Amino acid sequence: MTTLIKVGVSACLLGERVRYDGGHMHDPTITDTLGRLFTFHPVCPEVECGMPIPREPMRLEGDPASPRLMTRQSRIDKTDQMLSYCNQKVQDLEKADICGFIFKKDSPSSGLYRVKVFNPEDGALREAGRGLFADAFARHFPQMPVEEAERLNDTSIRENFIERVFAFRLWRDSLDTRP
Repeated sequence: MTTLIKVGVSACLLGERVRYDGGHMHDPTITDTLGRLFTFHPVCPEVECGMPIPREPMRLEGDPASPRLMTRQSRIDKTDQMLSYCNQKVQDLEKADICGFIFKKDSPSSGLYRVKVFNPEDGALREAGRGLFADAFARHFPQMPVEEAERLNDTSIRENFIERVFAFRLWRDSLDTRP
């Protein structure tokens, strides 16, 4: 029996009801298509750092290079709570034997590309950034294949991600067998 390669994934994409509104964003491309090739290690930064379900929506604000994670109505800064979790979680994931990660688009914690960052004074869109957990992950694991779920609906991007995950597994295995 062959052991499937383990890939990290935003938990809401697997159908787990962890989103701010108690819902999920189940993605059949992940569970039905990639699920035949990989086993999944679900991660929800918001819940795992101690935020409840449901919870107030949040967004990134301030400097796109170092944004703050703010609740939208009550204006509570959750940045330190999330960054503390991120620092610990990337250490924990070193032991999880994952060979890639699939992130949730537009999430202030898990968005990999083009996450909106707002001006805290007037609420205007400043520019795009990266979610706090996705950023910590990508910096900690710079060689590991990462992708946003929605992009995996594109066949060429999906095939490229699959190839990179398998190549990463082979590379990691070759390091483990060196004398």
